[in-house]
Amino acid sequence: MTQQPSVTPKVGEPKFGFNEYAERLNGRAAMIGFALMLAIEYASGQGLLAWLGLD
Repeated sequence: MTQQPSVTPKVGEPKFGFNEYAERLNGRAAMIGFALMLAIEYASGQGLLAWLGLD
């Protein structure tokens, strides 16, 4: 009979695909983009649709 390992090795989470790190990074990028959009709208006096030429 073979002996089983007594400790399970800790395997790090991959840094690609849908994982907690990617979701956190995406959320932070979205918050920064939203804050920048609001700042530009405030500074220019025009909304997003006006920037895109749809207004």
